[in-house]
Amino acid sequence: MIRLRKLARAASLLTTPLAPEDILSLFNPVFSARQLRGVVTRVVPETADSATIFFRPGRGWQAHLAGQWARIGVELDGVRHWRSYSLSAPAGQDPAITVTDMGAVSAALVRGTKPGDVLFLAPPQGDFVLPEHPRPLLMLTAGSGITPVMSMIRTLVPHRPDADVVLIHTARSAADAIFREELAELADQFPNFRVTHWFTGDQGRLDFSSAADLDRLCPDWRQRAAYACGPEDFLNDTEALWEAVGEVDLPEADAPAGSLTIERFSASLAGGAGHDGGLVTFEASDREVEADGDTPLLDVGEDAGVLMPSGCRMGICHSCLIPLRAGHVRDLRTGEVHGEPGQLIQTCVSAAAGPVNLDL
Repeated sequence: MIRLRKLARAASLLTTPLAPEDILSLFNPVFSARQLRGVVTRVVPETADSATIFFRPGRGWQAHLAGQWARIGVELDGVRHWRSYSLSAPAGQDPAITVTDMGAVSAALVRGTKPGDVLFLAPPQGDFVLPEHPRPLLMLTAGSGITPVMSMIRTLVPHRPDADVVLIHTARSAADAIFREELAELADQFPNFRVTHWFTGDQGRLDFSSAADLDRLCPDWRQRAAYACGPEDFLNDTEALWEAVGEVDLPEADAPAGSLTIERFSASLAGGAGHDGGLVTFEASDREVEADGDTPLLDVGEDAGVLMPSGCRMGICHSCLIPLRAGHVRDLRTGEVHGEPGQLIQTCVSAAAGPVNLDL
């Protein structure tokens, strides 16, 4: 151990002002002792405005479970932006994200990513995962909400031909339906996997005000463990239907038949109460930014071009701690509002709860 420390010190002297890991990163772009990275290996167009980006993560990445998501960092005009994306690749394989062109970061990923590009990564997380024990499943998805469910389907259906899975997916049209051809091939190959596409442009909105549509599309839906992911109104309608028929919403990984497990794209953090948010002042950087009550201060600062310390971006490592000069913040994991001058706050899991001054 002593000899290794001496070698490390010697290497540092030889590479100063760079660290040895900086030299290694010149030969291996995903090597970094400071920030988890991944190199893009393949980009596959899915629809006119979406693409699947496959990447090989570097050391420190933990294998994802089917249905989980990860935060992805992209540099635009010299500023690193972070967004959360569901992982669409099956568990046990190199990860992939399927991105729809909605917003500047997603547009850059869909339109500009190419093999060899480097992505910044945070570890996979999320509880929207397959049940431990196989059971009849009903998957209800809309738009890009298909992405975490596609990871589940790719993980389960080809390896468990006895798995009884029904997928009902809504999209504007056949051209907008992500993974449509692959889903059709899986349904042809595995009889216990049934797929229904509902195209709102031709058929109108799937009506969950009563159970009539669902009774027709999946008569035994009450006997299945249901998983739903999609836009907020779609999920609200789905949840209302389950409540109306007297079923219990149990968002657990091993949910029993008749339960409903929902994945909301903002569900990883508790979010603000609607009236939260405010002017965030980065005093040392002389910058002011209006922030909402749902965006972590870490993201607010990075989007504004402020150099922000960070690490895991999950509230675990405490690398993002900075002093609060004034104001109050909301802990996005618990919803608790707190703030004392000089208090160290975790910017990756804290949002503005009114005007905030930070010592950055």
